Amino acid sequence: MKFTKTFALLLAAAMSVPGSAFAGDYDALYEGLQFEMPVVNRPSFPDRAVSLADFGAVADGITLNTKAFADAIESLSSQGGGTLNVPAGVWLTGPIVLKSNINLHLDGGALIVFAADESLYETAYVVYEGFQAWRTQSPISGYNLENVAITGDGIIDGNGGMWRPVKKDKMNGAEWKNLTAKGGVLQGNVWYPSQSYIDGEEICKGDGRARLTKEKAESIKRYLRPVMVQLVSCKNVLLEGVTFQNSPAWNVHPLMCENLIVDGVFIKNPDYAQNGDGLDVESCKNVIIYRSTLDVGDDAICLKSGKDEAGRKRGIPTENVIVRDCRVFHGHGGFVVGSEMSGGVSNVSVSDCQFLGTDTGLRFKSCRGRGGVVKNIFIDNINMLNVSGDAVTFDLYYFVKNAPKEIPPIDETTPQFRDIYIKDVTSFNSGKALKFNGIPEMPIENIQISNSVFTAREGGLLSESKGIKLNNVTVRPDEGPAMTVNNVSDATFTGCTFTSETPIVYTGTNKNIKDNK
Repeated sequence: MKFTKTFALLLAAAMSVPGSAFAGDYDALYEGLQFEMPVVNRPSFPDRAVSLADFGAVADGITLNTKAFADAIESLSSQGGGTLNVPAGVWLTGPIVLKSNINLHLDGGALIVFAADESLYETAYVVYEGFQAWRTQSPISGYNLENVAITGDGIIDGNGGMWRPVKKDKMNGAEWKNLTAKGGVLQGNVWYPSQSYIDGEEICKGDGRARLTKEKAESIKRYLRPVMVQLVSCKNVLLEGVTFQNSPAWNVHPLMCENLIVDGVFIKNPDYAQNGDGLDVESCKNVIIYRSTLDVGDDAICLKSGKDEAGRKRGIPTENVIVRDCRVFHGHGGFVVGSEMSGGVSNVSVSDCQFLGTDTGLRFKSCRGRGGVVKNIFIDNINMLNVSGDAVTFDLYYFVKNAPKEIPPIDETTPQFRDIYIKDVTSFNSGKALKFNGIPEMPIENIQISNSVFTAREGGLLSESKGIKLNNVTVRPDEGPAMTVNNVSDATFTGCTFTSETPIVYTGTNKNIKDNK
């Protein structure tokens, strides 16, 4: 039987486009969920497909296909949407701007590479690291869309090496030699992709970024390196199967989106990638992150909600999030909340995940000035191996060098972490078992850990915390006390095994501590 080209495309589209037949795929994720959350279904798309090759695109890694992508998306959009099929091959392009009712589908063997020509990328006023400011246009972006997807078995490469600086101590000798041989500018132990990047650092010192004009931003595009995939205020979003790699800054950044599914993706950056976050979900609602793998240069799976006054003014929390069956290799944190959490984070379930060689495992971070409340976080069945730093950390002194001489009053700038439940964690060979580092005016409150085992070089630290409950927790450090308790109130350790010559050391002022008695 001979298939026509048109029929083959329609068949491929029918196989790849999520539809009503998949409704309920994620039902099992809701079983036993500790909070109410609407069912998130995969978006559906019209039964219409086009091939990128039909719009003059050439998969030779040389021809610039920016216009072909734009024309194909516009053609589909004008007909009500459908699937843009990207066949196998190397497709060089400038930025891709998505539209509603479009599924960008990459066949196996398809590789989209973003061109190393900064003139192709406009300067845009967008949100990054919690603030709105002038940045360089993202390689893939979408704004105020409904029903949008990036799916398939192909790879999207952000050509991040043209944008990022690299510190010498982040590379081995051979890597550093190869990098510096490619050009760029070397200053001390830092390699920069261009002089304009160095100029950008100088221009944006202090409050320089807040005073930046669009004209000046145009001259320092390398310094204002973009997020690779930024989807803003979109509804019904699916990212499935694709590899997202080598981003200029953060890799994938959904912002103020509703009904987001991230399923079976591989998010990858070099471990030396400066600001090379994996997945930053910011001020989003109803989110599923499932069966995905991350290996990145900064935080891996990270929940955010804006920074300081700007985040509080936006007032959009990240809420109703399920993270299930994910793996993280390199990364500053496996699962992370913060530090930009000024709009709050709540109703989060994280389960059945593995963190292998990350800097920290479960990481919660903030500082005075942020404000925001992080609460109702439920974590279970997490296995960690060779985490170099803290297996579990709550740090409210993130990036703070000097604490104030006097304890400030509680107000809207005071961050809160409370009502967090962690169980069935096994962490083997971490740097520190636990670190709870709260602030005196707002201690970390009601953190419960149960049925968990931590082997580490150092034991745990509980500081400026309240209502901590450890039940059937084993802490086995290589040296030092198993647990140091400092300025903690209303803590209970039940059925715990602290294996050390000095099981618990008390410092500061503690009250109402029940330790296995």
